[in-house]
Amino acid sequence: MAHYTLTTVTTTTTSIGEARPLAVNELAHAVGAEIEWVVELVEVGIVELPAPRPARDEWRFHSADLQCALEARRLQRDFGVGLDAAALILDLQHEVRRLKAALGAHGLSDR
Repeated sequence: MAHYTLTTVTTTTTSIGEARPLAVNELAHAVGAEIEWVVELVEVGIVELPAPRPARDEWRFHSADLQCALEARRLQRDFGVGLDAAALILDLQHEVRRLKAALGAHGLSDR
């Protein structure tokens, strides 16, 4: 006779948007990092805060910030890059997408 173990998995989701941005601890949790890692993201410019910079408990992040944080995390994990290098890579990726969009808008191929 076979024995089976039943496992229950609970998933929680948080809606992210202009009306419900993420706090610093929520962003850290969403990417599986510590709050200090998010602080480093801000320091290297991967995610930006309004000027003057609010107190840390008032930091709020939106979906684009989450996407950038996830990409930075992936670059660190998959390629072992530091956050300075991740910031440069993300900037270059953004610029390539912008240039491709500009080429497409003018009817030119990016190939």
